[in-house]
Amino acid sequence: MGRSDSGNGNKKSGRQGGNFRKKSYARGNAPIKKNTEPQKPSDPNVIRLNRYVANSGVCSRREADIYIAAGNVTVNGKPITEMGYKVKLTDDVRFDGRRLNPVKKEYVVLNKPKDFVTTTRDERGRRTVMGLISNASKSELVPVDKLDKDTTGLLLFTNDGELSQRLKSPKNGLRKIYHIELSKPLRSADLKKIQEGIAVDEKVVRVQEISFVDNAPKNQVGMEIFSSRNNIVKRIFEELEYEIVKLDRVIYAGLTKKDLPRGHWRYLTEQEVINLGMIK
Repeated sequence: MGRSDSGNGNKKSGRQGGNFRKKSYARGNAPIKKNTEPQKPSDPNVIRLNRYVANSGVCSRREADIYIAAGNVTVNGKPITEMGYKVKLTDDVRFDGRRLNPVKKEYVVLNKPKDFVTTTRDERGRRTVMGLISNASKSELVPVDKLDKDTTGLLLFTNDGELSQRLKSPKNGLRKIYHIELSKPLRSADLKKIQEGIAVDEKVVRVQEISFVDNAPKNQVGMEIFSSRNNIVKRIFEELEYEIVKLDRVIYAGLTKKDLPRGHWRYLTEQEVINLGMIK
């Protein structure tokens, strides 16, 4: 006769022929329910208040939280101290009474190569400097000033309109240094004329310093100048009947070309932005 398992104490529980065990949910092993509802896309016109303040250039996002908690920030005339508060880009947000702009300010310096025009677009189809910094920012950056097509060297771009206007102002007298190569050697008498001040369009131009480049032919000079007049370096030498073969701006408002190859750009450091911001 066949053997029965019914009374031997080895009764199997669960599914026949298997070792089925009940799962215990006592230790948090409950099955995770997946959220099948599609997430709503975030509204690009709504951002956190601390980010709004930080993007305006007032301070960092962490510092913004402190100012918000202290009641320094108002939204549409109402002080907001709530952490995580969200605002619309169209809201009137103020810090200590001054209205803020939520667009993050960005600053890029380019070592401009030859044969690029300094315009945002060119109707004649020439290459523009904008193509060289196209990957630098999603914001619309514009050059602060201009360099001729054949002039090389430092060119600053930003979306900070307030700073751009200050730097363009003739009264600021930004420090600029150029490396100049002439079509012929510069005579000592003409060097002295430039040092003493030379009239261009009946207005005397003062240069801070001009000298021959060390260990170079006498047709190469270095010039430090603060004037913001258009093409002033070329016009100085044209007044003395010299033609400029190469013109390279090596220093602009404290910015240098160090470790920046021709045709490349870099973001300004935090200290460089602070230094530019001190120009009134």
